[in-house]
Amino acid sequence: MFEAIFFPRTAERYRTAPLSEPRAQYLRHLNELGACRTTLRKSANDQLSLVRLLDLRESDRVSIPQIEAAAAIWALPKGHRYAGTASPKARTLFVSRGIQWLRFLGWLDEPEHKHHPHHAEIAIFKRWLRQERGLSTATIQDYCSAADHFFFWLAGRGTPLDAVQMADIDDAFAAEHRRGAWSRRTMHDYAQRLRAFFLYAEARSWCRTRLAAGIMAPRFMADEVVPKGISRDNVVRLLASVRGDRPVDKRDCAILMLFVAYGLRAGEVAGLRLDDLDWENEIIRVRCPKPGRTNVWPLALDVGNAILRYIREARPTGFGRSLFFTSHAPIRPLGRNALGKIVRDRLAAIGIVTGRRGTHALRHAAAQHLLDQGMSMKVIGDFLGHRDPSSTMIYAKVNLAVLREVAALDLEGLV
Repeated sequence: MFEAIFFPRTAERYRTAPLSEPRAQYLRHLNELGACRTTLRKSANDQLSLVRLLDLRESDRVSIPQIEAAAAIWALPKGHRYAGTASPKARTLFVSRGIQWLRFLGWLDEPEHKHHPHHAEIAIFKRWLRQERGLSTATIQDYCSAADHFFFWLAGRGTPLDAVQMADIDDAFAAEHRRGAWSRRTMHDYAQRLRAFFLYAEARSWCRTRLAAGIMAPRFMADEVVPKGISRDNVVRLLASVRGDRPVDKRDCAILMLFVAYGLRAGEVAGLRLDDLDWENEIIRVRCPKPGRTNVWPLALDVGNAILRYIREARPTGFGRSLFFTSHAPIRPLGRNALGKIVRDRLAAIGIVTGRRGTHALRHAAAQHLLDQGMSMKVIGDFLGHRDPSSTMIYAKVNLAVLREVAALDLEGLV
């Protein structure tokens, strides 16, 4: 493997150094995942530095603090192969590569994940949500996280599930209220999800009856918060920032164009596949996980050109039919969280570091732009894929021009 990424003399030095086979084994693994030659060289460099700094032997157990301590020495002047002190980013990458390599070999000494006493019950609840309720993975995670959060708090009291009383649940909510880290909407969602767990627990006789009925969610009006989108000027700046020729710029340009032009959700963009693009008829099919249906949209010229440029010049091949992939190994389809990070990072790069900066902010921006152009609520609702017209009405709250017209009406002596 070393001969494939280094010149002969350098390859010989890496091949004869300690732990040659465990190092080569991981490099072959990275190569199979699509890592480029530069990435393989950097990984090989960091492997050898870590071996020498920690004096590694076959099957040694290494903790993350040990890797971090080695990175601190490596980052010092003359501690690595570059002159001067390594940057914080380089140091972080050194630690990350070391962790990934040792975890691959099974040599990483990681602490076991912390579990509360009712982990088994949560696992059964999770299976029921998936098999019987048919909920999405993200929704199941939200429900289980709420139950986990409660049981970690309850473990501090030493109270088992079958002894939980309404006072315990009330105290858990009071503790979160005193902490002040959750908004009213977060408290509302927490209560709803915890109630679902206790309904299931009561049916399985895991706890006392009538607990679920006593969990009262804080009042929350669905439309009380005004949607916060990105201004049109900032949308234009955002798209201008991804006009470069790097592969990642070509990918991100196509992704941002889809968010801005169609107001798609993150899950909808993540689910796009090559088969969803009908170039002959100039349409794009979008599967909507939330309503559970497929929409067909006309493929805008600029969006189509951006996608086509990415497919031809930057999209990895041989990894499946998904449309968007990671730009670095391991090569895999982009998920919702990765798409959110792309949007946040791109917004930060143009100086937008506060407010809502995820993919939904671009969805709101798309809806607001249509509203500003005089589109009807029915058209905007269809565009966004809303089944319920009330989901679209919230956008009228931010149309200041319309609100000013209402405020200027002559009430003809009614007040």
